[in-house]
Amino acid sequence: MTRKRHVEPGAAARGRGQRPRRVGEELRHILAEILRTEKLHDPALEGASITVTEVAMSPDLRNATAFVMPLGGARAAEILAGLRRSAAFLRGLAARRLGLRHAPGLFFALDRSFDEAERVRSLLARPEVARDLAPPDGTPVDP
Repeated sequence: MTRKRHVEPGAAARGRGQRPRRVGEELRHILAEILRTEKLHDPALEGASITVTEVAMSPDLRNATAFVMPLGGARAAEILAGLRRSAAFLRGLAARRLGLRHAPGLFFALDRSFDEAERVRSLLARPEVARDLAPPDGTPVDP
């Protein structure tokens, strides 16, 4: 039984070497191109506009977690399930373009950073927080 490690968006930039970051960025571009141009046979992915926000590579380059977000967040669970079903097919397409000795295993996860940014923005817009953030001279702060 294999255990998958939970990976957060932005984890690729912390505590890793330069090569996993470079390969992850190249794989992000490749996956974005594949999702934009290739005919995918999964019904959940038909006509879906999907943004690949980040690809976090394992240090040995054997596994990659692609963080994705459907346009407007619509049908996110359905699209994520379709990507997971199509992972082997997408891995094969990406492997031909990537040029590594071994094609990394692809895992997909929703990028929650947009939700988190919206939560922080709404917290900063609250009147009691805006009051605390205002400079001492009383000039208002734009949220």
